[in-house]
Amino acid sequence: MCLRFPNLPRKSEGHKGDLVRGSRQSDCFATIGGDSMPIAANSMAIVAHAELPYHPEAEQLMVMPSLQPRRWTVREVSRLIDARPAYTPRYELVNGELLVTPAPTRRHQRVIIQLAFRLQPYLTVQRVGELLLGPDVRLREGTLFEPDLCIVPAPDGRLDKTSNPISHPLLICEALSPRSVRHDRFTKRRAFQRDGVPDYWVVDGAAGTFEVWHPHAERAELIDSRLTWRPAGCTEPFELDVKAFFASIADGAPLR
Repeated sequence: MCLRFPNLPRKSEGHKGDLVRGSRQSDCFATIGGDSMPIAANSMAIVAHAELPYHPEAEQLMVMPSLQPRRWTVREVSRLIDARPAYTPRYELVNGELLVTPAPTRRHQRVIIQLAFRLQPYLTVQRVGELLLGPDVRLREGTLFEPDLCIVPAPDGRLDKTSNPISHPLLICEALSPRSVRHDRFTKRRAFQRDGVPDYWVVDGAAGTFEVWHPHAERAELIDSRLTWRPAGCTEPFELDVKAFFASIADGAPLR
């Protein structure tokens, strides 16, 4: 379709605000498929190079969706924990970020259970701490963790009150799984260092290593032979033959 405007008188063409008017209502035609049709132009006015007037009342605002991630609260995460049917999935909170970890694999459970079996006799003899699996740990306001393994102080060699919050663990240990690598190695590790957890172990079953972190360390100690741990107040260190440990939980290993 094209529009035709015959015999339209103009005032000085080409200048801003020049007004062009048709002499009659039918001075404007539309050509459609070769036929010309008149178009009613009730007081039609065409302004060349005109500027649109600014009307604040008609201003339309475009609202972009927020790019800020949702910040979760301890209360919200606690509700998720209370509502889950069992001990999984695991819900944790770091700096407002919700971390969700699915049920652990069989190998993951072997790592944690066998490590607990080896740590428990040492803790009993040294009377230094209590070993817990998946406890509720709150290092500061707005954080909530459920680590695979945690050792909490035992004041005077006695079990602490269960009502006391866990805020100063002696040791936290996480076993890596495919979906927890970022959380365990970065998000949680930074939080544990920031809040002064003395020892944080990341167990990499695939590599057969323990990554040991301390509060001010820039790099982990990568241990694949002998792990040594001596918390304050102990007369002897805990020692673990790392190669023998991973051999004992490999597929086909004899039960012990």
